[in-house]
This record gives sequence, structure tokens and C-alpha cells, in this order.
Amino acid sequence: MKILLLTIILVGIAILLLGVKVFFVKGGKFPNTHIGSNPEMKKRGIKCVQHDEYYK
Repeated sequence: MKILLLTIILVGIAILLLGVKVFFVKGGKFPNTHIGSNPEMKKRGIKCVQHDEYYK
């Protein structure tokens, strides 16, 4: 039972720390990790496959 409680506490702390910007900054949001918005991928001409599938 102690291990389960410790695990729940550690996971809760990890989630809180990962979401500091989202939870505590006004207008904060998770970073956009899509390929289509990455400047290096745009320079190489690599596009998001999902974009092509949705807009055919």
C-alpha cells in the first residue's frame, strides 16, 4: 500500500512539473510538435501526411 501511494504521488508531481507552463502561465499551451510547423522541415519541403489526407 505504501508503494502504491508513493507511486501516485510521484506521478502526480511529474504531471504537475510537465504542465507548469500550461497550468500556471496565462494563455500557456503545450508546444506544437507537428511536422508541418517545424521550420527545418519546411526548409526541406517535408509536409505533414495528415494535412494531405484531410485536404484532398
